Amino acid sequence: MAEQLTDKSDDQSVGLKKALTTPLLYFFILGDVLGAGVYVLVGQVAAESGGAVWVPLVLALLLSLLTAASYAELATKYPKAGGASHYATLAYGPFAGFLAGFCMLAAGIVSVAALARGFAGEYLTAFVTLPVVLVAALFLGALALLNARGISESTRANVAATVIEVGGLLIVIGLGVWLFLRGDGDAGRLVQLGTAEKGAAAGVLSGTVLAYYSFVGFETSVNVAEETRDPRRSYPRALFGALVTAGAVYALVGIVASVAVPTETLADSSGPLLEVVREAGGVPPKLFSAIALVAVANGALLTGIMSSRLAYGMARDGLLPHFLTRVLPGRRTPWATIAATTALSFLLALTGDVETLASTLVLLLLVVFFLVDTAVLVLRRDRVERSHFRAYTVLPVLGAASCVLLATQIEAEVWTRGLIVLAVGVVLGAVAAVRRRGTSAPS
Repeated sequence: MAEQLTDKSDDQSVGLKKALTTPLLYFFILGDVLGAGVYVLVGQVAAESGGAVWVPLVLALLLSLLTAASYAELATKYPKAGGASHYATLAYGPFAGFLAGFCMLAAGIVSVAALARGFAGEYLTAFVTLPVVLVAALFLGALALLNARGISESTRANVAATVIEVGGLLIVIGLGVWLFLRGDGDAGRLVQLGTAEKGAAAGVLSGTVLAYYSFVGFETSVNVAEETRDPRRSYPRALFGALVTAGAVYALVGIVASVAVPTETLADSSGPLLEVVREAGGVPPKLFSAIALVAVANGALLTGIMSSRLAYGMARDGLLPHFLTRVLPGRRTPWATIAATTALSFLLALTGDVETLASTLVLLLLVVFFLVDTAVLVLRRDRVERSHFRAYTVLPVLGAASCVLLATQIEAEVWTRGLIVLAVGVVLGAVAAVRRRGTSAPS
């Protein structure tokens, strides 16, 4: 998929603690991609694309790999916290850098807030009923403390949670296979493309937009590249390995769900994988509630790590207040940004406006992905001493084109909401750019 440069120098600059190995980074990415969304996503994809749910899932994986190649090149070329914001700043200047970072931060903070509310919802009420305010405070506080304790501790907790998440999906796959082998189900649904409202092509494309969201999460890993021991070797292997693993699991889940459950039932269900369990029998519903809670908590933890590291990198680049660069002595974790992003997520979790902002997540991330895909090409002129992953030029070009294609499939109402958020980012970015020019001007 890519060529490798031959220079073998490495960056020894002082920064965050280098603690991540390839396996830990692999599970970090896999845990972030295999989030709680997969437990409801299959039904939504079926409603758009028909019974052949696996087709948009596979197509979404291929599109994700295009932009992932851009991230792999930039993360190994510039292994610093800040991710897309840092890359856009290098390629286009501080205004674009702020806009990219702002979109990522908005998406991340809203995502954690939504997950906090989700944790307090029906999955938790299967065991106990508590006020949303109390659950959100305890939930976000515990995640912040784990995040502040250290990247090693956070990612080790993620390994255990990811195993549980994947185990739950493997249970669904196993139950679906058993259901088919005993003579139930309908394999003919695997080739049914399109719905009564949409033809095959339009249905697959609409389903791919939804399925693409299920792979979102891989981009957060670039914000811990600075904490990876050997990013040149570890990051591409962990990134592509995790995406392919997630894609294989998603495709299998889509296949067994389609075979086991009628398309209409999948489309109408808010818990489509639970429909597979009910059809097969033998697994108590509370078990899936517990697995879902683990998935929600793990997704919130990893997104919280991303948001805090992104804010840290933006502050170090001068795009956010400098006090956000403060780290804990000894542990060297960015406590200031952890506290700030956690507080904002808590406030959003209490406002009830999370659903409105969450609907703009895909659009905001497509803006970020477009900037990253094009930044790869712009930054080819910038030669660095360290060796790094290099993607074939056609990959970022196709990645940018795929962002435009998917953006055309997003509803007008979401565009309206997204443009409001982007307008706020543009204004704040302009202020940050002017302020930065003022501080760098000669006296």
